Amino acid sequence: MNNTFSNKFVANEKNFALLQELMWGPNAIRQSEELASHFKITKDMKILDLGCGVGLSPLYLVQAHGAEVFATDLFADPTENHERFVKLGVSNKIIPMIIDATQPMPFAKSYFDVIFSVGAYNMFGDNEEMLSNLASYVKKGGYIAVSFPGLKYDFGDNVPTEMQPFWEVPEVARYVRGIEWWKDLWSKAEGVEIVTVSEQACHDIAWKEYLASIDPCGEDKWTLDMMEAEDGKYFNTIQLIAKVV
Repeated sequence: MNNTFSNKFVANEKNFALLQELMWGPNAIRQSEELASHFKITKDMKILDLGCGVGLSPLYLVQAHGAEVFATDLFADPTENHERFVKLGVSNKIIPMIIDATQPMPFAKSYFDVIFSVGAYNMFGDNEEMLSNLASYVKKGGYIAVSFPGLKYDFGDNVPTEMQPFWEVPEVARYVRGIEWWKDLWSKAEGVEIVTVSEQACHDIAWKEYLASIDPCGEDKWTLDMMEAEDGKYFNTIQLIAKVV
């Protein structure tokens, strides 16, 4: 894929420092660019970004495409996000909000051109109803595009020995699933046409950049230990894109 924006963004010293400070997971700029390569985004589009964290994916959508973005998250402070967007010069195109995607959302039906989510959908979309529900907020011909950490295959009851200590954490066992599991789940949705269920090519570099930002003596050392144990054998980054019909 063409990752021109991501490479230029990371090569900029100021942007690189921003990434080191803000990343909550594998580089969301790279994931966003790969997701967006599957369909066209224009400056007149309205995009709902679900689970945007501290705003890296909305930043990409505005800087790379000029779209208007509703930057929503359940845990990130929208005031802090807004202040950050002001400093970055993109606040005129981004509306920061607190939204729980599992509850009815305060938007008109068929209002958005795209629903976008990087690094969060697996934590609220692991049920048969979510995709069809989200599709109701998207115009016909629009897209739902998400990416998040996953597995090359589902472990089921056969969790590899080196991964068992990490799978004792309930959130990991529930939210980190295999690509075929997600393919089967999305195939059940009504009102959409599946564009792709695939592994992201940026997986390795997006994780490498994130892991380099983690303090090995800090509270996120657990992630470093998990990725060292995994050693490239099991994890991937899954992307799912559907077109609303």
